[in-house]
Amino acid sequence: MPSLKDLKNRIKSVKSTQKITKAMKMVAAAKLRRAREQAENARPYAEGMERMLASLAQSVPEGAEAPKLLRGTGKSATHLIVAATSDRGLCGAFNSSIVRAVRRRVRELQEQKINVKLLCVGRKGYEQLHNEFGKIIIGKSELKSRKLGYGDAEAVAKTIAEKFAAGEFDVAHIVYNKFKSAIAQVVTWQQLVPLPVGSLQFAENTANRQLPTANAPYEVEPSEEELLAELLPRNLAVQAYRALLENSASEQGARMTAMDNATRNAGDMIKKLSIKYNRTRQAAITKELIEIISGAEAV
Repeated sequence: MPSLKDLKNRIKSVKSTQKITKAMKMVAAAKLRRAREQAENARPYAEGMERMLASLAQSVPEGAEAPKLLRGTGKSATHLIVAATSDRGLCGAFNSSIVRAVRRRVRELQEQKINVKLLCVGRKGYEQLHNEFGKIIIGKSELKSRKLGYGDAEAVAKTIAEKFAAGEFDVAHIVYNKFKSAIAQVVTWQQLVPLPVGSLQFAENTANRQLPTANAPYEVEPSEEELLAELLPRNLAVQAYRALLENSASEQGARMTAMDNATRNAGDMIKKLSIKYNRTRQAAITKELIEIISGAEAV
C-alpha cells in the first residue's frame, strides 16, 4: 500500500500534468481558428482549379498531344501514395487514422500485383510506416516551419512532378484528414496524377466531387495544350497545399479534443487519489489514537 508521501507526490505530479494539458488545449484552440479559416478559404480555390483544368482538358482537340500529367502513362502498374501527416504527436488518432488507411490501401494494391511507393509528408507518418514499408518509401518531407506556407506544398509538388517525369510511377494519390469539426476529421483520398477528368476515381469516406462534363463555351489563347502544360504543375501544388491546410486544421482540432480529454481524466484521477490519500491519512490517525489509548489503559 502506498505511503502518504507517495500519494501526495503522485497527486502533485498529476496536477502538473493537468496544467500542461490544459495549456496545450488552449494553444490548440487558438491555432484552430486560423487553421480552419485557411482550410475553408482554400477549398473553393482548389476546387475551382480542378474545374477549370477539367474544362480545358475536355476542350483539347482530338489528335492533339495532351501533357503527360493529364493523360498519364497509359498504365497503372505503379502507384505512388503521398501520406500527409503531422510532425508532432499528442493529437489523438489524427495520425494513426491516416496510417491505417495507407496500410490498408498498400495491402490491397499489393494483392492486385501492383507496385506501390510511398512519399511521407510529416515525421509521424514516416515513423509509423518505416518499420513495415521502409523498402517502398522513396522520400520523406518534414514541415519544420511553425507557420504552414505555400512553399511547403510547392516542395511536395516538385518532388511528385520530378519522380513522375522520371517514370517512377503511373498514378499518384494523396491521403489526408479533411477538417469537418473539432471532434471529427475525415480520411480523404485524392488523385493527383493523372488529373481525374469527370469524377474523382478514388475516395474513402467522402463523396465524389463531380467535375464538369460539358465543353467549355469559350475560346482560349494560347492553345489548351500550352495552358495545361503551364497549369498542371501549379495544380499539383494547389491540391497539395489544400491537403496540408486541411491536415493542419484537423491536427489542431484533434489535439484540442485530446488535451481536453486528458485534462478531464487528470481531474478524475486527482479526485480518486485525493480520496485515497484522505482515507489513508484517516486510517493512520485512527491507528495512532488506538495506540495512545491502548498505552494509557495499560498504565
